[in-house]
Amino acid sequence: MRGKKLATLIFSLILLLSVALAGCSSNGGSKDEVTIDVFQFKVEFKKQFEDLVKKYEKEHPGVKINITTVGGGQDYGVALKSKFASGKQPAIFNVGGPQDVADWEAKLADLSDTKAAKNALDGTLEGVKKDKQVLGVPYNQEGYGLIYNKEIFEKAGIKPEEIKDFNSLQAAVEKLDSKKDELGIKAVFALPGKETWVTGLHLSNAFIAPEFDNNVLNAFNAKKVDFKYGDAMKNFLDLQNKYSVQPTVSLDYSQQVEELFSTGKVAIIEQGNWVYSSIAGIDQDLADNKVGLLPIPVQGYKENAVPVGIPMYWAVNKTLDKKVVAESKKFLDWLYTSDEGKKAVLEDFKFIPAYQGYDLDKISDPISKEIYKYAQDGNTIGWVFMGYPSGWGQDKLGADIQKYLSGKASWDEVVTDSQKAWEDARK
Repeated sequence: MRGKKLATLIFSLILLLSVALAGCSSNGGSKDEVTIDVFQFKVEFKKQFEDLVKKYEKEHPGVKINITTVGGGQDYGVALKSKFASGKQPAIFNVGGPQDVADWEAKLADLSDTKAAKNALDGTLEGVKKDKQVLGVPYNQEGYGLIYNKEIFEKAGIKPEEIKDFNSLQAAVEKLDSKKDELGIKAVFALPGKETWVTGLHLSNAFIAPEFDNNVLNAFNAKKVDFKYGDAMKNFLDLQNKYSVQPTVSLDYSQQVEELFSTGKVAIIEQGNWVYSSIAGIDQDLADNKVGLLPIPVQGYKENAVPVGIPMYWAVNKTLDKKVVAESKKFLDWLYTSDEGKKAVLEDFKFIPAYQGYDLDKISDPISKEIYKYAQDGNTIGWVFMGYPSGWGQDKLGADIQKYLSGKASWDEVVTDSQKAWEDARK
């Protein structure tokens, strides 16, 4: 009997030891290895980000970073919810501002103790603060407006510096349209009506932000939206739609930026500095020397301004293992405060930094330089669309704008329907 007990004891010990060893090796073969799963939205810097992560892994043995990028034509918010629902929760993910903070608060780690949070520029953290906690750190600063082809404008005899309001923009557009054949373009604009983030978030923001004093928290706390500048929004949308490659409702981001603008088939697109890499991938000379930025004219408010803000914030999932949380914070600090990270942010990612300690003279692409100049001159409109009710911008307003562009709804119906949806969401 003693022999059987001894054998059983030895077997149990061996079994426990093998389980422990298996547990140590389950994260890639090293008991100290930490795996950080990143689920992020910005497709424009996907490759550059992945390349930088490889360098980080070499410098930090024992840390493995997996990146999943969802964006472009996909709805990141929907994809993120599906990711969490699948049980494979990311360690680092993106939130857009106060509405996302409210939606994901149970998952968000306090990043107040990070170098990144301490180095963030004044005002850039307002959308992700709650009860003195900082629940996200900014990607970068971005701006958007009407990106135009300087060469086409020059051939048409149009001086971009003279376009300072809606009327002068309309006159320039009509002149470009009258010379389409001579200029070799299919249309003046490429309006990607298929992309509800372009219309329901970015375009609308320029005309809705002023009624909330350009403050995302004002939008987040608002019980209703008045569309105070709704007529100006309609005029701007109509101008793009009338002189765009058709049908606009089936035109997507890739077609707009890569197939049409980057090949010189249209003269103007509504986009931001994030398109630089896509344009450069097709025509480096165009990207570096022949693109400029025009304002989005909000009649009755500012007609010479561009919206500038923080597109997204990095968040850390506090419900995961403490080591994963700690290493995730270390990675974000390295990304924005180390010499190597800062160099990549400026030179590889082509970001406009949202942090102190950067040489802004090294902002390399012309679109970002123009946005930075608009910001220096005070000719900006705030970003409030991350304070919209959850899903409202894309699923309601963006979808209603698609109906309008298709002739299936009047502009009054778009406004009325969207107003009701906002009020219902805020009850």
